[in-house]
This record gives sequence, C-alpha cells and structure tokens, in this order.
Amino acid sequence: MKALTADKPKPMIHVAGKPLIDHTLALAQDAGCSPIAANLHYKADMLVKHLEPTGVKTIIEHPEILETGGGLRNALPVLGTVPVVTMNTDAIWSGSNPVTLLKEAWNPDIMDGLLVCVPVGQAVGYTGSGDFILTENGSIERGDGNVYGGIQIIKTEFLQQIEETSFSLNQLWNVMLEEERLFGLRYPGQWCDVGHPAGIKMAEDMLGAGRV
Repeated sequence: MKALTADKPKPMIHVAGKPLIDHTLALAQDAGCSPIAANLHYKADMLVKHLEPTGVKTIIEHPEILETGGGLRNALPVLGTVPVVTMNTDAIWSGSNPVTLLKEAWNPDIMDGLLVCVPVGQAVGYTGSGDFILTENGSIERGDGNVYGGIQIIKTEFLQQIEETSFSLNQLWNVMLEEERLFGLRYPGQWCDVGHPAGIKMAEDMLGAGRV
C-alpha cells in the first residue's frame, strides 16, 4: 500500500551560513533605511515567517508577479512618495556598504535615479560585457563596462504615469536617460551574482578570501 506524503519544504538559500535575504537586509539596516519593505512571491509564506521578527513590512505579489517597476509601485503605500532604495536580494557584496555609498552620493537636484554599477573586472563569475557606461560627470549610458549591481536610489513619482500593472523599471530608466538624469556610482569592491547555483560557491570563496 502506498501513502501520499507532502514534500518537505526546501530551506531558504544560504550563503556563508546565513540566509541570502539576510545579507541584503543587513545592508539596508546598517545604512539606516526605514521603513523596509519586501515584495514576496516565491516561497512567500516561508519568507513572511522569517522576516516577521525583523520588522520588515511584507507585501505578497499574488497572483501576478509585478516585476521591478510594478512591484515598487505596489509598495508605495508602505514606502511613501520620497525617493527610495531598491535592492535585489540575489547578490553578495564584498567591500563598503553600497547603500551607504549611494546615500552619500545622492543629489536629487540633478538625479532622478542613481544606480550602483560594478566594473566587469570586479564582478565575480560574471561573463557578460556589462550594462552601462559611466561618463566623466557620473551620468550613465547603455553600453559595456559596468554591471548594474541591483541596488539603486530612485524617485517614484513617474511610476503613476505607466499604464501597465506589471512592468520593468527599465521603462523609468529610459525616461531618465533621455532627460540625462540617470547616474551611476562605480562600486569600489567586489560583487557576485548568486541567482544561479554556481554563484553560491563563488560568493563564499569571495567572502572567504578576506575581501570584506
């Protein structure tokens, strides 16, 4: 006789002995960001339970995944209308806190967005040519040389002008690029994408090498 059993829930991804999302949360907390909100979809119940003691506001995207732009607009009731820091959780940083560097460099008089960009030579395990070119005055253009690291400061008022429910922040970036108000911050340390299984070992080796 066979019995039907439920699959055991898979644990959260860990890097260097700590849940991946906790690495990102630590950067935001150390930089004094408040409030902090997390858009959740995959394994939402597990993440809500994990984040509950931290004070992070959790927002579940259901049933549709809203992408980066739609997800940010969905979080505005929690975050408010001021410029916000957005962070992808699938990367590990080695060096200065990128959020702190962003806040120190942010100039709302000339910037609508400021992106942390990692020179391709400092992007561990990265095999592409990059996303952006950094100009002498700090503005950016699409091109080779620097990878977008997944952390930025961005103004949110333009989000209300987009009709789609689910959309990428690339739509906002395109407007900011046309108006020459999108800037980049060159990160001085190392960065590793852990959005694929091999990236976990690479990130742990990077951290273990003492470059922290």
